[in-house]
Amino acid sequence: MIQVEGLTKYYGEHAAIRELAFSVGRGEVIGFLGLNGAGKSTTLKILGCVLLPTSGRVVIAGHDAVREPHAVRQRIGFLPDTPPLYDEMTVGEYLLYVAQLRGVPSREARARVGEAEEKTSLREVDGALISTLSHGYRQRVGVAQALVHRPAFLILDEPTSGLDPAQIRGMRELIRGLRGTHTVLVSSHILPEISETCDRLLIINGGQLVAQGTEEELARTLGTGAIEVEVRGDRAKALEALADLGPVSVVREDGEGLALRVEAPADQRPRVARALMNAGLELLRLERGTQRLESIFLSLTRRNGAAPGEVRS
Repeated sequence: MIQVEGLTKYYGEHAAIRELAFSVGRGEVIGFLGLNGAGKSTTLKILGCVLLPTSGRVVIAGHDAVREPHAVRQRIGFLPDTPPLYDEMTVGEYLLYVAQLRGVPSREARARVGEAEEKTSLREVDGALISTLSHGYRQRVGVAQALVHRPAFLILDEPTSGLDPAQIRGMRELIRGLRGTHTVLVSSHILPEISETCDRLLIINGGQLVAQGTEEELARTLGTGAIEVEVRGDRAKALEALADLGPVSVVREDGEGLALRVEAPADQRPRVARALMNAGLELLRLERGTQRLESIFLSLTRRNGAAPGEVRS
């Protein structure tokens, strides 16, 4: 669906991005990560045909973004970090207007609006003024306007920004539901959401692509990762049983059990389970650590000279 080769953008003498190269398969959901100022927004704007690159090539669905921008725009949907909404319109009026702007035939426009509202759970507010909507619903309208013309490729820039936990869960389910039907590129600072929704990751730092692959692949490459385990039994036995698998730290110890964190270079859950059970301990919980992607991200950005405190998780 997307092929990027040698993508570079200069603002004066400053290179916002340099020699980016990556590809995205049809139907994938890709997480695009980077600190503020890393070059994410510039890249997204070039992919969305909002900016021209200084050099390099972008091909989307077989069309060159520089030579055939109109053909590319017909095949993409774009949710910028601030959704482009008109407060004086109702949700239905606005989506119909966007469908017409996108060239959807008049005979199909109403059906396309209904389809976009169904995917984003907006049917109940079709007649509501956009100015009256909560932030969560406004984000959903932003996604719906990006979907209404059935684009092959969807760009979502910070889709969960400012949402409460319930709204974040709804947005996560929405993005998951787009997999296969649409190719989706999600840019976000909310690392757990990227981990929950994306098939692969692209990590950019200082205008350059510093890593790409699945979370598991990056963890193996960097030697980072964590397993969280909860057991009932002797603390010393538990620590001894896990000593050969990686650094072990005690997260919690109380009447409910002993919670441990094992730093491991790969997914060692089967080995952890066997070691604990062979030691005669009762296994209560075993899962990959919630900070796993954060560890990967911070390892890459620190390695490339970024300040580690700038990321939110």
